Amino acid sequence: MATKNIMIVGVGGQGTLLTSRILGGLATAGGYDVKLSEVHGMAQRGGSVVTFVRYGKKVSEPIVEEGQADVLIAFERLEALRYAHFLKKDGALIVNDWRIDPIPVVIGAEEYPEGIIETLKKDYKVYTVNATEESKKLGNPKVFNLIVLGIAAQHMDFSKEEWYQVIENTVPPKTIEINRQAFEVGYNLVSE
Repeated sequence: MATKNIMIVGVGGQGTLLTSRILGGLATAGGYDVKLSEVHGMAQRGGSVVTFVRYGKKVSEPIVEEGQADVLIAFERLEALRYAHFLKKDGALIVNDWRIDPIPVVIGAEEYPEGIIETLKKDYKVYTVNATEESKKLGNPKVFNLIVLGIAAQHMDFSKEEWYQVIENTVPPKTIEINRQAFEVGYNLVSE
């Protein structure tokens, strides 16, 4: 199997690190060599956070080069736009259709771009979900990242049972059920 390159992008406080740990645990449980790396350590709220998960028979480098990601998971629209160039031609771009204004927009120095999803669809295979709204329906807006991950799971090589096992082993015990429900919502959504 060729090495699979997964990239997760978001804003500090959105759970990108938890998500990369779930993916890393999944690949490890699947018997693969795994490399995880957090590239932009701006984990304070509002900063851009990027993590890479690479797995395969033997993985030497933890970093995904531009144009090499099989799957790009974006927890926010602008982050999807910012990092889309890392995707392979036929890669899958999974976007939480949600807006979080970065500091330059908050202070009025820049405008938040309009039509991000439409722009991305011109060049990429984009799958969108408003996971933030979907997670509110479950009663916990924090689990939106597992909804997004559920969609991403459709573009990876693991069974639903393998995902559940790793989610149970990774998230805090009292949140297992809600995280499973969130993953299920995403897994059952097929959105273009």
